[in-house]
Amino acid sequence: MLAEQLPPLSTREALKTKAIEAARLAGAILNEHARHGFRVEHKDAVNLVTDADRRAEQAIVDVIKHDYPTHQILAEERGLLEGTPSLYKWVIDPLDGTTNFAHGYPAYCVSIGLEYQGRCILGVVFDPTRQELFVAEAGGGAFLNGTPIHVSHTPKLDAALLVTGFAYDIRESPQNNLDHFARFALRAQGVRRTGSAALDLCYVSAGRFDGFWELKLHPWDTAAGALIVTEAGGQVTDLAGDPFSIYRKEIVASNGLIHDEMLEVLREP
Repeated sequence: MLAEQLPPLSTREALKTKAIEAARLAGAILNEHARHGFRVEHKDAVNLVTDADRRAEQAIVDVIKHDYPTHQILAEERGLLEGTPSLYKWVIDPLDGTTNFAHGYPAYCVSIGLEYQGRCILGVVFDPTRQELFVAEAGGGAFLNGTPIHVSHTPKLDAALLVTGFAYDIRESPQNNLDHFARFALRAQGVRRTGSAALDLCYVSAGRFDGFWELKLHPWDTAAGALIVTEAGGQVTDLAGDPFSIYRKEIVASNGLIHDEMLEVLREP
């Protein structure tokens, strides 16, 4: 994004500070519930929601609305909150990895992305179990706890560690990613499934994974993480290799070096 398409630097700094504040507050709420308990509800047989999700989401919304009452907010649990006409839209997932959280498996995070004129300019992902804060600004690079990060240099798919996920309708839909998983398991050095798309994208950004793909995602799953990958030097597309949008449901993210090989596997009948 060109500099003239961005808000002024002072505005961007204020927005980043607010996003980090909101993410850390939500993370503290998740930690509190992890220690003291929470209620679980079933949206369906596989998809869960907890009162921790809802409390964390409300906290993020409150922090944002306090300083930016006119901004739009798209949140996982409540959908789109319309403000007055605004150039800004916050896209938030208060708890990415709810199933992990509900089982006490420490792989979940808070994800906050910010769009300006329809393009993501800020991504913040906070992992409260490891106190890891991933931050990226459009044109400004990607950082983990203030230190610059970069994607891996793994040159070939057969030496790559990949990560993926499965949609909540895995039991009912024939498009369940199991076919792609099987092919990659035979082509890559390893394939993992963590249960948090936002963390998966951050781990690609930090070089912990070399590539990630997934189907049937939502904007709040990828808004922050996709920008963090791009700013860390990686490549993000859809499964056909076309430009990625958070409003499309498919994503391939990689270090760039193995991207074409990943796309070839995904195109196999």
